[in-house]
Amino acid sequence: MKSYSEAYKNAGVDITAGYAAVELMKKHIARTVIDGVCDKIGGFGGIFDLGLVMEKYGVKHPLLVSGTDGVGTKLRIAFLMDKHDTVGIDCVAMCVNDIVCCGARPIVFLDYIACGKNVPEKIASIVSGVADGCVMGECALVGGETAEMPGFYPEDEYDLAGYACGIVDRDRVIDKETVKPGDILIALPSSGVHSNGFSLVRKVFDIENADIQKPVAELGGKSLGEVLLTPTKIYVKPMLALLDAVKVKGVSHITGGGFYENIPRSLPAGCSAKIDKSAVKTLPIFGLIAKTGGISERDMFNTYNMGVGMSVIVSKEDADRALAVLRENGEDAYVMGEVVSGDDGVILA
Repeated sequence: MKSYSEAYKNAGVDITAGYAAVELMKKHIARTVIDGVCDKIGGFGGIFDLGLVMEKYGVKHPLLVSGTDGVGTKLRIAFLMDKHDTVGIDCVAMCVNDIVCCGARPIVFLDYIACGKNVPEKIASIVSGVADGCVMGECALVGGETAEMPGFYPEDEYDLAGYACGIVDRDRVIDKETVKPGDILIALPSSGVHSNGFSLVRKVFDIENADIQKPVAELGGKSLGEVLLTPTKIYVKPMLALLDAVKVKGVSHITGGGFYENIPRSLPAGCSAKIDKSAVKTLPIFGLIAKTGGISERDMFNTYNMGVGMSVIVSKEDADRALAVLRENGEDAYVMGEVVSGDDGVILA
């Protein structure tokens, strides 16, 4: 007998819609399968053979590195645009970009979707984005949860969060204590606002009352909604290539808190990052946010990535090689500063 509850359905939870959503998800999940996946969707937990990954990549002393995050109020833009197939990329990116900062290779990902009403096609669209992100991040979508919560969320809204786990050999963990004055900071460009600072974005543009589908000259004719919904860039592939090529001393994923909060996390005591503001390739959306909201430069660099999604610290001797490897892997990387003595954190010069 198939599972079905008329009483639960009358309370607002249609479990058959959940089954339908799972069926629609399967083709997307299948795209993310990598060596080590040894269970199929529908179990109580995702099973992964860590030994296969260790053997494939020559990992002798494996350490697991975990990360979890959500998409935040960027989801409001997806609701207003009625476009749900990219926020899953954001969810994966926010997790895998964090763990690669430790030198780890992502291996598995799980998502959590809470919604007011389970519309199978919408849930499948969200998961298609998650699968896209997993493919970009070279990890497997091994499980997840869709929770239908009527009366808690509006029927047409949802929340999305994820969890990633990666592996790194103990001898290859990035050690910020090796950073010293004279080292070089390399910028990896962002694709846009990514997934941080959207509460301020929504306030600045009065999103609820604005026509976010109208072309905007300052954004090259693209609409505000289109630009804001641009998925967070996933840096796993170029970063793994870089880690194989040179000694990476420090990495920062530039998320909430911008330059001032994140870059110091890759610096040891006694070292600061001197950033050449003229070198930073700031995207037009940030100029529009600052202009429309009257936001100071200090607050912009303390809230947004300003066009830099990730910063990498290498020795001066390795800088040219690092830039070449990143560019070979599709990143228009460039030098944006250097490490100096002091405990000022970030110095914008």
